[in-house]
Amino acid sequence: MSRPVIMSMLAGVILVASALLGAGPAPAATASVASPVPVASGVPVGAAAEARSADVPAEFGSDWHDPVTAAPPVGGPAAPSCEVTLAEARFRDFTPYTGTYTPPTGCGDRWSKVVLRLEGKVEGRQFDRLGYLHVGGVEILRTSTPEPSPDGIAWSVEKDVTRYSDTFRRSRDVEMLIGNVVDDTYTGVLDVKATLTFYAGRPAATPDRVLALQDGTLTTPRNSERVIAEVYATGSGGGCEEFWYLTVPDAAPYSCKAGNGPYREVQIKVDGQLAGIAEPFPTVWTGGWSNPFLWYVIPGPRAFDVRPVEYDLTPFAGRFNDGRPHRIDVSVVGVPEGQTGWSLPVNVLVWQDARRAHVSGALTRAEAGALANSSTYTPGSENRVDTKGRHRLTVAGYLDTSHGRVLTTVSRTLAHSSAHRWTDGENTDGLEATWTDDEAVTVDGPGPAATTRTRRTYTMDGATTLGADDRLRTVLTLGDRATVAEASEGRRTAWSWLDDTYTGDAAYTVNVPRDQRHAVATTSERYRLYGSADCYDRTLVTVQGVLTKDRADC
Repeated sequence: MSRPVIMSMLAGVILVASALLGAGPAPAATASVASPVPVASGVPVGAAAEARSADVPAEFGSDWHDPVTAAPPVGGPAAPSCEVTLAEARFRDFTPYTGTYTPPTGCGDRWSKVVLRLEGKVEGRQFDRLGYLHVGGVEILRTSTPEPSPDGIAWSVEKDVTRYSDTFRRSRDVEMLIGNVVDDTYTGVLDVKATLTFYAGRPAATPDRVLALQDGTLTTPRNSERVIAEVYATGSGGGCEEFWYLTVPDAAPYSCKAGNGPYREVQIKVDGQLAGIAEPFPTVWTGGWSNPFLWYVIPGPRAFDVRPVEYDLTPFAGRFNDGRPHRIDVSVVGVPEGQTGWSLPVNVLVWQDARRAHVSGALTRAEAGALANSSTYTPGSENRVDTKGRHRLTVAGYLDTSHGRVLTTVSRTLAHSSAHRWTDGENTDGLEATWTDDEAVTVDGPGPAATTRTRRTYTMDGATTLGADDRLRTVLTLGDRATVAEASEGRRTAWSWLDDTYTGDAAYTVNVPRDQRHAVATTSERYRLYGSADCYDRTLVTVQGVLTKDRADC
């Protein structure tokens, strides 16, 4: 048979692999569940409390545990709170929900924390879908959905959206969409509700302004002294850019080609000048790698809460402060010309100098290294493409603020390496890949200079094999890691270390009716966050859709 395409289905393009294929032996096990911990992002209310010893079936049935992640709970402080409903809709097509947001009463207009909660439920058969939520044109959530059981599932996502407080202080238009297709085969209607909870108390330090682009341009207040752009970059919507990390150069005999191969880089430009570079996160959606059984309970990192790429554009603030609109362009390096598949919405966060109406300054340095990108194809009984990519950028600029001249320098270095192996017919297909994104931001003003160094590392190591008996097996490990260190005068003042690791082994029989797939899967996630202010460590394990372990070690 032809090899199943390793991809998922998002934004309305029907891809046969993630719904019609079927699984073979992955290890089955029974484990006792440790003491439960509070609800985390992506966990239905009460899910963690339900964790207990459970009998594990020999294979998947018509129902399984509701989706759950090991990520920390968002929660709120012990303070009075107010809740506002942003959207409530049943998505069955591509008609957006539209409404009006009104600020809460009784909690003031300066909050200690604002938490977004999305609750959803779906049953029957449905692909994974991509969605967004906008308030006043500002994107506050990008998310995807789990694939349901015939009996139905419920899930939730929590997100700290305090940084968007400026947006929430006035009445705004609301738009939400999770594009969906419902017909006689794909019956799952996505029933969702989004709310904001505002907590009173000591106001959090937040940006003074949150701006959306207007026709691709940005106009900031003339006293801006810090500018951060965030881009919710997602490769999605079907086609090869949905799993861009597996694409190959044109010379290689593979089902998804992309000119020079899989190297991708998200770039932002100001008035045509390169201002920031970043690695995109290699998100795996819940139908990905030809095997939805991998994701029924534990999704891949970031799949339910797509975090934006961030760029510190403060070196360009002197230019922005002339009061005129400036062109902002975001693009993805490596996408074949004319090919779609990336969504790149932009928010801009601005902090203002309260003591000056106009803050002048200038860009003093902009140095970009040559972008290195090579993919080498080696034919054989096992075809292979080896890819290496690297790029660096340094920008610097000063501002004459009310507290003196401040020089901000941003340096970023990106690197990617991958080895993609597959056999003829693509019945065996594997990838081992690493992405690193190193950034240093130094702020040198009247006081001691302060530097924040961030090292992001993303990893993917897996293979899908289709045997002669039509058993498809996927074994996959995903890693999302980051270290952050803040220092002043050569001394570390704060630090954090994050490691979110997912592992899965799932198999089923393809080309048979659903009740003959004999699907099995063992999946796990360990989320660790340590630092000068944090200690969090949670492990989840599932077998055949049953949550068999939920352990907290901090």
